[in-house]
Amino acid sequence: MPAKTMDELVALCKRRGFIFQNSDLYGGLQGVYDYGPLGVELKNNLKAAWWRAMVYERDDVEGLDAAILTNHKVLHYSGHEDTFSDPLVDCRECKGRFRADHLEGPKCPNCGSEDLTEPRPFNLMFKTAMGPVDDGGSFAYLRPETAQATFTNFKNVVDSTARRPPFGIAQIGKSFRNEITPRNFIFRVREFEQMELEFFVPPGTDEEWHEKWIQERISWWEEQGIARDNIELLYVTGDDLSHYSKSTVDLMYRFPHGVEELEGIANRTDFDLGSHTKHQSDLDIDANVKPNTESNARMAIQDIETKEWVVPYVIEPAAGVDRGVLAVLNEAYKVEQLEKGERTVLSLPAHLAPIKAAVIPLKRNHDGIVDKARAVKNALQKEGLGRILFENTGNIGKAYRRHDEVGTPLCITVDFQTVEEDNTVTVRDRDTMQQERVAVADLPALLRARISG
Repeated sequence: MPAKTMDELVALCKRRGFIFQNSDLYGGLQGVYDYGPLGVELKNNLKAAWWRAMVYERDDVEGLDAAILTNHKVLHYSGHEDTFSDPLVDCRECKGRFRADHLEGPKCPNCGSEDLTEPRPFNLMFKTAMGPVDDGGSFAYLRPETAQATFTNFKNVVDSTARRPPFGIAQIGKSFRNEITPRNFIFRVREFEQMELEFFVPPGTDEEWHEKWIQERISWWEEQGIARDNIELLYVTGDDLSHYSKSTVDLMYRFPHGVEELEGIANRTDFDLGSHTKHQSDLDIDANVKPNTESNARMAIQDIETKEWVVPYVIEPAAGVDRGVLAVLNEAYKVEQLEKGERTVLSLPAHLAPIKAAVIPLKRNHDGIVDKARAVKNALQKEGLGRILFENTGNIGKAYRRHDEVGTPLCITVDFQTVEEDNTVTVRDRDTMQQERVAVADLPALLRARISG
């Protein structure tokens, strides 16, 4: 059963080293979090799983890693300078600030006053000065999404790879949004990481590809341990659609604080490539794009048969890494009642587990057992399956409970039988708690099979 409250997950994350409040020594920085020793492993494993599925296991996707600093002209012509904002209201009584669309009724959620300002647009982008003098004219933005760098690199990727639609460009990277009210732990923050694919398709095939990607993304999240029953589809309509979107379907997940967006799959049409292309009048593109007189490239592909230049449509599956981590943790969290007490366990899919196996010597001061345990750990680490932990605590029972709580799939105990008799070890399974004797030589194959599912 997923976590009952967000407080349970927050407590687990701090206690076991998954996630910490940024600048906690000085009272914290609101909406900014740091990933600890186990959190960074889980986060990297989730990103690696996404990259494998998007790039390595497909023959129609290339990768990209673009800069965070963004030329302000990019976000001017993309429409972000004009539209990337939230409605802000102030309480004149307590001086609190809130998103107008998050208020329940006309009262301040802090003090109950009804003396609120009229909603006004608040731009979410972080601006930073460029160069030695802050004169107001030389500035850049911290990117609010990874997508625009993908679009501005479209021609570079096409020219260097000879790709033709349908094909995609995948990117994982940091984005920044000056949220008015960061909330719900790592769900809504000011600095976050995105996993975004821009998939370019011929005009007229966009709706078919949109539906394909919706189903692809649902299946992928199921592979990460998310139950299908906890995912709902929200068809975004009307004013809730982004300025670039023809249609968007959000995958909504049952987080501890409620049902909210885990990933969005948008049909961005030709809006973005059209916005960044020169000689727009020569092309059949969206009439809503801002006239561009500064771009130096034509973001189009020439049709081999007709020789006409065509601006591809774009399907964009975009997921937040941090929200993904939160969903995976919530889904895996369990408290089980045992004959003697209870145990907390994270039933993470093995490929996402921060620690793939813990190697534990039965006696912490027995040189033969400890040396053998280190040798087993080092041999398994060389298999390249992920982090293998050597833990010389001397208390097997407590070690088992600790590794249940952080999601380690297998605990391997090296004992007297290992070093004095048959070179076998005890392997304990996290989910079943069953134990079996396994030859040391068979451990790599066993662990590999467990991680691959």
